[in-house]
Amino acid sequence: MKIQVVENVLSANEQIALENRRLFDEKGVFVLNFMAAPGAGKTSLIERTIEALRHRLRISVIDGDVASTIDADRIARLGIPAVQINTGGACHLDANMVRSALSKVSLDETDLLFVENVGNLICPTGFALGEHLKVMIASTPEGDDKPYKYPGMFSVVDVLALNKVDLLPLLEFRMDYFRRGVEALNPDVAFFPLSCKTGKGVDEWVEWLVAARSKLG
Repeated sequence: MKIQVVENVLSANEQIALENRRLFDEKGVFVLNFMAAPGAGKTSLIERTIEALRHRLRISVIDGDVASTIDADRIARLGIPAVQINTGGACHLDANMVRSALSKVSLDETDLLFVENVGNLICPTGFALGEHLKVMIASTPEGDDKPYKYPGMFSVVDVLALNKVDLLPLLEFRMDYFRRGVEALNPDVAFFPLSCKTGKGVDEWVEWLVAARSKLG
């Protein structure tokens, strides 16, 4: 019975995600689902991307968190429309939460919609939101073993940004070991080593994103 309930929940979520995706495509809005462990740099990468693209594309953000409006407040200070979703304890966003938040997003005035998921390396992978791309942010202080310990997340994402590469000289992080783990799970993932603090690698990520969006038509 428990298995059937889980299957029903996932099936209902998938249906709503498809409806969200149809709406995004109809409005010409390119949607990214940012996922990471807490502290990896989801909000920081979103901020960096906004700074690079705010004069080229219209951007809106949906921030998901268990509690508080800290991340949405950071985005709002940049002058970008930001909607906060508080899950009240749930470890991920789902398609229905995003659909509810869309009533506060002006899709007609949005080219890029960034959805910042709850900080977690397991739960968000099972719940589609209607996004065009799944983006994972890993960070060097988390260690080079994360692809081996959390294969579910690494295997489903379209983009992997490895943040905080400026700290590599201070860490025992084996880049070749990390890359081997990633490539074994997801050989086609777009990989961007970068630093949100120094800006290294951010331009490459931003230009790739612009090119990816252009394929939406």
